[in-house]
Amino acid sequence: MGLWSDRVVPRLVDRALSTPEVGALRRTACSGLAGRVLEIGFGSGLNLPHLPAAVTRLDVVEPSEAAWRMSAARRATALVPVRRVGLDGQVLDAADGSYDAVLSTFTLCTIPDVAAALGEVRRVLRPGGSFHLLEHGRSPDARVAAWQRRLDPVQRVVCGGCHLSRDVPALVRDAGLVLEEVDEADLPGPAVTRPWTHGFVGRAVAA
Repeated sequence: MGLWSDRVVPRLVDRALSTPEVGALRRTACSGLAGRVLEIGFGSGLNLPHLPAAVTRLDVVEPSEAAWRMSAARRATALVPVRRVGLDGQVLDAADGSYDAVLSTFTLCTIPDVAAALGEVRRVLRPGGSFHLLEHGRSPDARVAAWQRRLDPVQRVVCGGCHLSRDVPALVRDAGLVLEEVDEADLPGPAVTRPWTHGFVGRAVAA
């Protein structure tokens, strides 16, 4: 990773995804989390204020050293201890069925092998465990989706490997997770932002 991806992108992401509107979506995604939780793509810790009191343990995977340093103040005031357990969501260092829940927010867009990462999520969840997600991805509007495909190559370079056009619900289902609820909508903003703002928030269960 270069200087831009290592140091600049984590700060841009922290600023862009810390708005009140996104905070409300984070709160929705975190609702119902309990017990032993793994968060993939912890970033700068923006989900910490939204974790329910029922969470007893939070292990996190975060590849960016800059983002990890940025999370220090949030980790210091968190109600649950935060333990960094890995750098790569595609290969999790955890036994099968280790977690009651897994949380992913704005992470599946950047993982190179997203199918492998979701397979790992399925593996480390206990039977009946839940996968909570808040992600952006492919729009159901054909015109917007076409622009997402056109912009993908530039987006990956500028935003640290981020993809705009991934079909998040389909990827979750293909991993063998049962998608029990998902809401999708565009975040508020001008029409020109639609390729970047189509989002999904929901929950899937490991059968």
